[in-house]
Amino acid sequence: MNRRNFVTRGAAGMAGMLMASPLTGKSASATLSGEDPPASKLQKYDLMKEVMKYRKIDTHAHIYWTDDSPETQLDYGRRLGIEKQVISRYLDVMPGTPEQFRKFNDLTIKAIKKYPDHLLGGFVLNPAYKQESLDEIKRCTDAGMIGPGELYYQVKINDPRYYPIIEKLIDLKMIIHSHAECQLGVGGYRMKYNGYKQPNTSIPEDFVDIARRYPEGIFQYAHIGMGGDWEYECKLFREYPNIYVDTSGSNNAENMIDFAVEHLGEDRLFFASDNSYHQGVGKILASNLTERQKQKVFFDNYNNLLKKGGRGVD
Repeated sequence: MNRRNFVTRGAAGMAGMLMASPLTGKSASATLSGEDPPASKLQKYDLMKEVMKYRKIDTHAHIYWTDDSPETQLDYGRRLGIEKQVISRYLDVMPGTPEQFRKFNDLTIKAIKKYPDHLLGGFVLNPAYKQESLDEIKRCTDAGMIGPGELYYQVKINDPRYYPIIEKLIDLKMIIHSHAECQLGVGGYRMKYNGYKQPNTSIPEDFVDIARRYPEGIFQYAHIGMGGDWEYECKLFREYPNIYVDTSGSNNAENMIDFAVEHLGEDRLFFASDNSYHQGVGKILASNLTERQKQKVFFDNYNNLLKKGGRGVD
């Protein structure tokens, strides 16, 4: 058999194997033998039943990108069984003045007051403005917000200017959630941040540094599914139990969730979408985690930490 025939027949055989999946209720061995299984063996897979089986907190979502927000986010949540969404209007402007972050936080406060049963508020700030940021933490906490939303790229998470902010958040038993990136490299080479990246964007090594300095802190590393080097991230964080990762991002790399659990443990993953809702739910369902592990990732891990600060979901 020549190479072309081998590849063609091999591909056809693999396609047949894939078609003979649990979705059809027909086993691969039955397909290869040409036999149909008894009707009693056929199974119908109800995807939405599986989706709705788990309680869910989306620990990383954003509002007011478009005029139909937050109603669009709420609609996704209802259809996918997401009980609560931790929402913020992240600080994607420079320099990120107090006037700017107060304006963004006002939008979030407006949303959580309008939809208190579905939305949990996350605030944003800029530690370059120390006293204004500390004042904003109090203002937002008094308004019912549960902690930082996705802190952004104005200042690296391990910059000394963050220390008084982090110490205040630790006192309040809040989860410290920050944007981060980890570009893919080739053959051990890691690309440098260029003109398309803000120079103060936090990277995995910055999280390790701050987690060492504040072992009592709870740090949420944003979106391992955003297209970066998630294998490197998970391996680097393995020995730092106070770093948690959220699963958000539009990328659905095979084995990402299983790999993260293998290296970090089942208690250190938070379900999140970053507004990629179907991908966010699908990557957890498609993993090889047990039902109990999926429930932990979808809901329990994050909620258990919220409870320590008196902000848990019943």
